[in-house]
Amino acid sequence: MANRIFKLLTTDIKELCSAEAAEGIGEAGKAAAELAKMFKEQGLDNSNLLLEVLNSPLAQVVGTGLPFVGMAAKLLVFFMEKTQEQPTLAECIFLVSQAAYLESFKGFIEQDASLLNRIGQTPVSDKVKQLLKKLADLELSDKAAKETVICFRDSMLAQEFNRYLIEAWAVSGDAMKHLGQPSFSEWREEQQKYHSIDKYLEDQVADKPKEKVFAEEFTFKDIYVPLKAKPIDKNGDPIEYAEAFNLETWAKQLLEDKDKQNLVMFVEAGPGRGKSVFCRMFSDWVRQHLHPVWTPVLIRLRDIPTLQKSFRETLKDAVNAGFASDDGWLMDRNTRYFFFLDGFDELLMEGRSSGGLEQFLKQVGQFQRDCEQSSEMGHRVLITGRTLALQGIERQMPDNLERVQIQVMNDELQQQWLSKWEAQFGAENTSAFQQFLQDECCPEQVKSDLAREPLLLYLLAAMHRDGRLKVEDFKGTDSTQAKILIYNQAVNWVLTEQRSKWLNRNLTELETEDLRRILTEAGLCVVQSGVESAHVAMIEERLKSDNSVKTLLEEAQKQIGDNPLRNALAVFYLQQGSKDGSVEFVHKSFGEFLCAERLKESLEEWTEPGKKGRGFNTKDSDMDWEIYDLLGYGALTEEIVEYLMGLLTTPAVAGEESPFRPVELFERLEDFYLRWCEGEFSDAPPESLPQKKMRLLREQLKTQDLGQRQIDVYAGLNVMILLFELHRYGQEKDELKGKMVFYPCAKLNAEGKLDDASRLFRIIGYSYCVGDFGFFQTVGRFLSGANLSGANLSGANLSGANLSRANLSGADLSGANLSRANLSGADLSGANLSRANLSGTKLGNADLSRAKLSGADLSGANLSRAYLSHAYLIGVNLSRAILSGANLIDTILSGANLSCTILSDRTFGDIQWDENTKWENIRGLDITVNVPEGLKQQLGMQ
Repeated sequence: MANRIFKLLTTDIKELCSAEAAEGIGEAGKAAAELAKMFKEQGLDNSNLLLEVLNSPLAQVVGTGLPFVGMAAKLLVFFMEKTQEQPTLAECIFLVSQAAYLESFKGFIEQDASLLNRIGQTPVSDKVKQLLKKLADLELSDKAAKETVICFRDSMLAQEFNRYLIEAWAVSGDAMKHLGQPSFSEWREEQQKYHSIDKYLEDQVADKPKEKVFAEEFTFKDIYVPLKAKPIDKNGDPIEYAEAFNLETWAKQLLEDKDKQNLVMFVEAGPGRGKSVFCRMFSDWVRQHLHPVWTPVLIRLRDIPTLQKSFRETLKDAVNAGFASDDGWLMDRNTRYFFFLDGFDELLMEGRSSGGLEQFLKQVGQFQRDCEQSSEMGHRVLITGRTLALQGIERQMPDNLERVQIQVMNDELQQQWLSKWEAQFGAENTSAFQQFLQDECCPEQVKSDLAREPLLLYLLAAMHRDGRLKVEDFKGTDSTQAKILIYNQAVNWVLTEQRSKWLNRNLTELETEDLRRILTEAGLCVVQSGVESAHVAMIEERLKSDNSVKTLLEEAQKQIGDNPLRNALAVFYLQQGSKDGSVEFVHKSFGEFLCAERLKESLEEWTEPGKKGRGFNTKDSDMDWEIYDLLGYGALTEEIVEYLMGLLTTPAVAGEESPFRPVELFERLEDFYLRWCEGEFSDAPPESLPQKKMRLLREQLKTQDLGQRQIDVYAGLNVMILLFELHRYGQEKDELKGKMVFYPCAKLNAEGKLDDASRLFRIIGYSYCVGDFGFFQTVGRFLSGANLSGANLSGANLSGANLSRANLSGADLSGANLSRANLSGADLSGANLSRANLSGTKLGNADLSRAKLSGADLSGANLSRAYLSHAYLIGVNLSRAILSGANLIDTILSGANLSCTILSDRTFGDIQWDENTKWENIRGLDITVNVPEGLKQQLGMQ
């Protein structure tokens, strides 16, 4: 291919090597002479391939000290000077690509001195010589050469050479101007871009696995084990019967599958399951093994302050590196990015609404489609987050998500983790911990669940190592209480282990409580910020009213100087946030737990003896303001509510009175709720409570986007959540059943009717201020066991709501959207469900007796063992529904569509019917599944 150039080099050896000739041939000639001399010394006089240098032992290749890339450039110049001819593009590419490979090869060898010591003088094998000869015979057309320049990774040379080709091309620019190729300055820009990528990978990806785990001396890499996952169906439900697979293997296969380049890798899991650690570990694996074919980009979505209208602009802002500064950075065919977007549940959405997440996911889905369809963009996206954040928007999510859910560790993975723990702390310590987990006093939920989640497993092992956790501590606890015990002990553990390091002295018990008070306020601030971090100034401002904390911080400042609060926060599982002057918890779960503890403190204070009695309902009462201050920021998460109720209901220490007074708390919150429904707080002059909270948030957060209506909505809805939780707690206690009944739509009057049946419907409408799914996203998951009897919910959107065991008897649900809702065990007797959408709904064990379901869509619904006696199912769409074990006695099914409906199975048996069940004009019976023999006979189907 480059025969003309090498002919010049090998036939004029004597001339080039003579000192007299070298003096008159300029720099290019001298470089050619050096190269010719090397060829002569190594017996390559007749070579027509620069790569034949590799026929020499490695020590000689490295020992030449020649800069191969520069030599190739000068050889081209010398060729033009000597022959007065211009080399073709193919000749140039073929020569500089060899130089690039040699430079890369030499650099690789020089990195490992031991390699030269071992095989530096070993002759090259005949097979290598044959391969080099084969390469010498390669014919590279000008078209193929041009393709190499345009997109190296797609070219025929890409399998042999790497990015050193760009460098070689750059320094050879002057010799190839006549070919019309990009200028040296343009190639230099390319070099700057690649340097920026390398620096980004070194700073933002390579170091992540090497970071210390919390305050430990070991790193994430030291303790990480691969995770397993299962697929999720289009409805967002895990496919339980599917076999679990290695998450990294799944991602690698999807990355290379040419038929699935349009799919977004979508990884879901609960808190503490290892989503973020997986991202940091796998992104570094991609850096080590697949770069530069794939360039990993790791983005914590919590660090994105604002979502742009275009996902490409959002990416550009999030990466914030030199290689992403150009508007066309995603259109370079030589670079394919693999984007890791960690934590979709941690995005700061406009107005904290679900609509923002829905829009963001649609943007991601469209971006992946664009990449698959464009010849200039071959990028891939992997995104992670908590499954709960998706409730209510599953139907609106893009259809090109390849969804999987991380599973808890199985026995094999847990043992791998324990082996790594043993490598850090020895066999004796690890064996003692294993005995702790196997002890008969250790609750089953700890063994089978909590100790198989990476975060909680670490906390259990670390606290057991330090003697802070005993198996008897878990006696009599349920899953929530066990989890609370772990986090509570973890906070105490950090306080006692680290406090002396902070002030260099032992602290009193009171001072330890003050430090914990700092933590709980920090937890609240982090949660209220909506971005998983909080400004230290915000925490300081909130702590000003606490005199004991103020005194502690003042004393600390005298001793250690600087900012004592910042130093204190740095000790307790907090680290500097992505923004100046901010802190964040090293794991989101710590912030949620401490926020719940902060809420518990206030809820208990509201019912302390000596506090204001029923006269608290003045507009400027402490409790009213504290509700807006604590709850008027966004939706309470399921995790925070779980921790809060667990903390409130934890039994008091023997001999002490419980600070939790459920009836008094329920009454005070109910009083607030009723006044909130009347608009008392939003209308109060001169500065209403929602306005005050809005002003403070904007002062403290700067980027705050909630208006007073959104704050008012969230305060009211969060109080509703607490009332529903207290209602459910009360119904489980015989002595409280009649004292704690929450009626969201008012109580029944003397005539047996609701005073305000439409109240809840109006609240749902008001909640549109925080998004189209505002009510559902905030309250929908807490409606289990709710008393909604007689409520007017006509046309309401309750898609995906958890209404299990709810009392909906006599409710008007006509035209309501109940798709994928959980109505298992609900009382729907006498309810009007005509034209309602119940497709995909869970109705197992539900009471639908005398319910009106004419025209309702029950396609795909699970009605196994549902009680449908005397129900009206005229014209109902029951296609693909499950009716096995359902009671259809006296039910009117005239005109219903039973296509592919399951009427019997081994678990629940046959449906039940009698002579009064109306089957006239039933459609789809010929393709109904498992029709009982008796029904076949009755309907003449045999």
